[in-house]
Amino acid sequence: MSRISQIWKVKELRNKIIIVGLLLLVTRILAHIPIPGIELANLRSLLSENTLLGLFDIFSGGGLRNFSIVMLGVGPYITASIIMQLLTVIIPKLGELQKEGGEAGRAKINQYMRYLTVPLTAIQGYGTIVLLSRSTQVGIGDFTSFEWFIILLSITAGTMILLWIGEMISEFKIGNGISLIIFAGIVAGLPTAAQQAYVSLTSSGNTITGQNLVTLISYLAVALVVIGGVVLITEAQRNIPVSYAKRVRGNKMYGGVNTHLPLRVNQAGVIPIIFAISILLFPGLIANFFSHAKTEAVANAATAINNFFQNQTYQAIIYFILVVAFTYFYTAIVFNPDEISDNIQKQGGFVPGLRPGRQTADFLYKVLNRITLVGALFLGLIAVLPNIIQGFTHTQALTLGGTSLLIAVSVVIEVMKQVQAQMVMRDYEDF
Repeated sequence: MSRISQIWKVKELRNKIIIVGLLLLVTRILAHIPIPGIELANLRSLLSENTLLGLFDIFSGGGLRNFSIVMLGVGPYITASIIMQLLTVIIPKLGELQKEGGEAGRAKINQYMRYLTVPLTAIQGYGTIVLLSRSTQVGIGDFTSFEWFIILLSITAGTMILLWIGEMISEFKIGNGISLIIFAGIVAGLPTAAQQAYVSLTSSGNTITGQNLVTLISYLAVALVVIGGVVLITEAQRNIPVSYAKRVRGNKMYGGVNTHLPLRVNQAGVIPIIFAISILLFPGLIANFFSHAKTEAVANAATAINNFFQNQTYQAIIYFILVVAFTYFYTAIVFNPDEISDNIQKQGGFVPGLRPGRQTADFLYKVLNRITLVGALFLGLIAVLPNIIQGFTHTQALTLGGTSLLIAVSVVIEVMKQVQAQMVMRDYEDF
């Protein structure tokens, strides 16, 4: 509380927090501007029953639940950033632009991501609406070509507005703007989730029975354990000791210091979950297109594939495997032991007991694979946590969204660090 009071007394920091809060309020207003032509009650029922579509709603900041102009949220931009990160590995020129181009190079990569977001938004918007229209629960009327144009234009404009707001928030250095927008959508859904849980646990006399009380206490205990686990894995890192030899340049001596190279247990963040969601949604989307094919064999095959991916058990198993696999895949992209080893060697550093170069790189590979296993299994459990909770409680009201908790806790930790950094910087300036 004393730290919060100190933050509030700093006028510049207080103004930044107020402005960021107002910008997030604007995003919540946008999430309630609906696109006509759908039964919202049926859509919300579908999202609560389908785990994958529910996760998609989380990344949209709750916009999909209201079928709003920001129904895709910042999802297309996240997809565009993933594609660009993959392209920087595949295309050498993009890789050089990102690594050696400095601030101008990174700005160019960000510009490419924004350009790529526009067509991705239109494609994802069309695919999402078609996917929902195939559901018997959701009533979506047939749109004319002009109506499709207006709808896709509105969705694209909504996503680009969110992206603009997110970049403005990031400039205030109170946290990552894109992450905060998703965080605001998660927090906004808490009152509704709490109300649904209360209704499901109370009897006709508006009282909680003994058995339901035990269920509620167990649920809260599991939630606290999961939050503690998320904090632990998010902050956990393996410190590799690195020593720098003394060297003389001119009349000055440099080096001779001991430091460490931090290897985070969860290098990939929530990116593997986003990858896995995209892969799991893709077969069902394609199968829906062919489920009404004129050829009977094609239609039956499409129906079988669609039914297979709608099975919650099979879905959870495949989801877990994909998250673990993509965690290793994405970690290999963002962290290159060979490159790190070369940089340490060029700067005159070495890991004690190991030769610089190949031996150091092999050691980093070995350590990274071990700690990534822990992070991958944790992300996999977080991803399928709603299915596990539903299996034990036999109710959809007490569904603990592991992915939501992972995002929320990670964002809160990042905001705390950035605010604390600004406070420390201000203290040094005053000193």
